[in-house]
Amino acid sequence: MARQAQNEKPARSEKRRRNKVAHLRLSDAEHERLVTAADNAGMSLGAYLRACALGDAGPRAARKPPVAKRELIRLLGQIGKTGSNLNQLARAVNSGDDPNGLADDIKAAVVDYADMRAAVRKVLGLGP
Repeated sequence: MARQAQNEKPARSEKRRRNKVAHLRLSDAEHERLVTAADNAGMSLGAYLRACALGDAGPRAARKPPVAKRELIRLLGQIGKTGSNLNQLARAVNSGDDPNGLADDIKAAVVDYADMRAAVRKVLGLGP
């Protein structure tokens, strides 16, 4: 880092840089409570602590989806894989290959799949 003249303003990146560390000792239970609170607020632990202590998490605070939203996103991915498998089975049945008479069960599963997918997407605020 180059030395600045007395009247010269610091560069923007130097003004925004967080270069001080505050150490804090916590018990396992206290740490877990803070991590849970930060997750519920959708913030990183550092941003959450700054928000609590200073009233503002900062302009570049790391925002992250709450735990429930992350889990719903993961579930949506699993539902997508299941839907792919259901489509393959339905294609086989529709082409006349239904050796065990599963057509009605597959149709019901496809309807259930569509309902689950729509419900998760609605909770996540995504379109249909």
